[in-house]
Amino acid sequence: MRNLQIPQNLFIENRKRFIQLLPSASLAIFGSAEKMPRNGDQFFPFRQQSDFFYLTGIEAENSKLLLFPDCSNQQFREVLFIESPNEQKAIWEGHQLNTEEAKTISGITQVLTIDQFETVLQEVMNYTSGVYLNNNEYIKYFSDVPDNQSRLIQLLKQKYPLHAYKRAAPLLEQLRTIKSKEEIEILQTACNITGKAFERLLKLPLTEKFEFEVQAEIEHEFTVNRANGHGYYPIIASGENACILHYTANNQQLQDGDLLLLDFGAEYANYSADLSRTIPVDGKFNDRQKQCYEAVLRVFKKAKVLYKPGTTIDLINKEVWKYMELEMIGLGLFTAEDVANQASDKPLYRQYLMHGIAHHIGLDVHDVGSKFEPLKAGMILTCEPGIYIKNEKIGIRIENDILITDNEPIDLMAHIPVEVEEIERLMSTWSTLST
Repeated sequence: MRNLQIPQNLFIENRKRFIQLLPSASLAIFGSAEKMPRNGDQFFPFRQQSDFFYLTGIEAENSKLLLFPDCSNQQFREVLFIESPNEQKAIWEGHQLNTEEAKTISGITQVLTIDQFETVLQEVMNYTSGVYLNNNEYIKYFSDVPDNQSRLIQLLKQKYPLHAYKRAAPLLEQLRTIKSKEEIEILQTACNITGKAFERLLKLPLTEKFEFEVQAEIEHEFTVNRANGHGYYPIIASGENACILHYTANNQQLQDGDLLLLDFGAEYANYSADLSRTIPVDGKFNDRQKQCYEAVLRVFKKAKVLYKPGTTIDLINKEVWKYMELEMIGLGLFTAEDVANQASDKPLYRQYLMHGIAHHIGLDVHDVGSKFEPLKAGMILTCEPGIYIKNEKIGIRIENDILITDNEPIDLMAHIPVEVEEIERLMSTWSTLST
């Protein structure tokens, strides 16, 4: 990984907290991600499965983790399995993770090779009263392709059909939603790198560049600051494209007079930031653009105050939608009378704001966590109101990452320019140099 090494204590503590949630005599088994084929003999860049990384810090394929705190055989209470050394693979692909390195990274003292997994499994399955297995249970995740975790589940159920199997995902969600001090520091680093990329863009002439050239500037800043890359595919959307919520083609040419909506986040040590900003291509908002931008910015500032323990994402959504509805009336998109007469299942604001305001972030940009779960100190969520007026070619979203505390919420991106005057001032740098 490009990032500086994370202290093993983070992963040791993560495993301790997970083990504390296991009933007595319970075994938990986790599998790593696998290489995903691209085409021919090529693979996509490897990215570790988030739960496996959370518990081990290991960035290697073909690995497994076994946690069994009550195992009669003390050697097998905590075991990491990694790929056996392969001289031929090393010639073609370079250095492989070795046992000592795996111990240093994870803090796990019992590290065996993956070819020993079946033998160890055969023994520990005799001692356990329940087996916890993991799967991707994110509510919006759908895939037709079975992954390494789901295949492991099927294999175990076929070979050991009389065991009781349970879900590890709810336990991990309970843990992962509350970020530790170390995780908050990592996410702050990801936010800082993201901010550097945005400020880089503000100081460059954008007129007649293509959206993918803007993307390239972001990626340059990510790379020189040790980010893995993007936490998700970036949205670089100019003009009408900004009204497409998940626009990722990024292939249109920027034109003076248009707005440019940017939604991107650096992934540092597998933790992802999530930023949205909207800027004028030519460096100056026109009157209508400024009017709409400042409406969203007012809502953004009011929304951040809501991020306190005890509330929920669902309640934040409903409150912020009300704020935006009032701003939309002020922008002349509809009237208060129209709102009074609207169909209850088709509120007028949904024509101009179609998404929610918050989601958890962490090891995944849309991290684990329910929108109905009361917020707690240590959670980190996005705050992202927006407005999309397609017939005016106006798409605006403002988004920062917010840390919930027992006191006031902390904006991890408060240092990143967001005010109209600051954006225009920074963008004027290049226009001054070019004259």
